[in-house]
Amino acid sequence: MEVLIALRYMSRHIYVIMGFVMSKSSKATDKESFLRALADRTRLRLLNLMRSDEVCVCFFVEVLKTSQPKISRHLAYLRRAGVVGARRQGPWMHYRIVEPPDEDAARMLQDLLAWLANDQEMQLERERLVKVCCAPQLPVSIKRAPRPASLV
Repeated sequence: MEVLIALRYMSRHIYVIMGFVMSKSSKATDKESFLRALADRTRLRLLNLMRSDEVCVCFFVEVLKTSQPKISRHLAYLRRAGVVGARRQGPWMHYRIVEPPDEDAARMLQDLLAWLANDQEMQLERERLVKVCCAPQLPVSIKRAPRPASLV
């Protein structure tokens, strides 16, 4: 079981704490969270950049020109939905796509990744990732970050 706590703004300085209990075993909830995770442009852009690679958050920030907190928030959403996995290497967090255990969800994710790979805007972002990762000199903001293995 998972307990979710929400703060609700009631007046100028009063917040009400409401607790919701959700069962993690509920199939409907799993499908809903999976589909919601895929229903955001930023999260689609992140999935497109990961495809078959494990990518450090700092590369997402550099390629997407978006703030690190926003990137991390969306990656956490994808992680909670079971779409991506993470590992820490020193100060860096690396994310990769994981195959969902549900056969239908796995097929849907593969179809989505294929669709993103054919999208012109997504291709340009992927090319920017390769360009940044393969540059002889990394930008100062990611100078010491480990490069994605398949792009080196």
